[in-house]
This record gives sequence, structure tokens and C-alpha cells, in this order.
Amino acid sequence: MLREDLATVRAKDPAARSNREVLLYPHIHALWTYRLANRLWKRGNRTLARALSLMARAVSGIEIHPGATIGRRFFIDHGTGVVIGETVRIGDDVMLYHQVTLGSVGWWKDLKRPARSRRHPVVEDGVIICTGASVLGPVCIGVNTRIGAHAVILDDLPPDARIGAGVTYPHASDDVVSALRIAEGSSVS
Repeated sequence: MLREDLATVRAKDPAARSNREVLLYPHIHALWTYRLANRLWKRGNRTLARALSLMARAVSGIEIHPGATIGRRFFIDHGTGVVIGETVRIGDDVMLYHQVTLGSVGWWKDLKRPARSRRHPVVEDGVIICTGASVLGPVCIGVNTRIGAHAVILDDLPPDARIGAGVTYPHASDDVVSALRIAEGSSVS
């Protein structure tokens, strides 16, 4: 799996010229530390898991809660400012850019949910989420969806959806949604 992680970075980042260079990527430090912390979390050693997550955040600028679930061939390009919440589930072949948040909509809404319910997004296989985008709440982002920079997603997106940069979905105006459908040739309803 470690070799696959290195190969993923080399495949998705043309600036990565060698495995030695990739070992200096913050994404690799955050991902490998997350994997260890996740094992500890699942075994009930939550304090040590959180301590490892804090250390990884200090080193990489990437915050991954040890309770999150992350699939294979996951890549965070640049990485600084990425936040991945506790109940996030990320599929295979997902790519995030810096300053992406996969979080909840707020504690005041989370307190109204049943205990142990999902508060964070599910990001299915093949999704790309661009710089500064926020996906908030227990929403599902469908397979192969592309979310543009600085978009705010507050509702489920179907597979193969294309959301433009700076769009707030579902609160975008009808004109914006219609323009996206025409421009991208896909449904965002």
C-alpha cells in the first residue's frame, strides 16, 4: 500500500520526479499518520490516535480525524488547510486540493441528530474537489463528480455532476444551475 501511495502521487502530480521527492510531500506524512491513527482509533486508543493526528497536522497542515474512512489511491495536492471530519467516508481514487473542508454544518445542528449518526460527507470513488471548496453535512458526492474551486456543497450530488467554481449548491440561483447544466452537460438537481 505504501508503494501504491507513492505511485499515486507520481501519477497525479507532474512535479513529482522521484519517490524520494514524494516522501517530502505533506500529503504522504498526513496519510500515513492517519492510517496508524485510524487503527488506534478503531482499537479504542482514542487519545493516542488524536495525538498522532495533531502531530500530523502540525507537520503537514492537513487535519484528518482518525475516525474518518479513506479509500485507496487518495491524493491531496499541496494539502495545506485541508480538514477531514470524523464521520467522513472517502472512496477510492479521490483527489483533493488545498484548503478543502469535508466537515459538518455546525454543532448546533449536529446536536439535533441521533447519537452516532453521520455528520460529515461521503465522497464516492473518482471525485475531484478543487481548492477552497467546502462539502458540509451528511451529504453524498456521487462517483466521478467534479467540484470547482471555492464551491460550497450542502446537498447530495449525483454521479458525474460538475459544479463550477464559487457556486453554492443547492442555494445557487436557478439561472446559475441552468447555466451549469448547459455548460457541463450534466444534471445538478
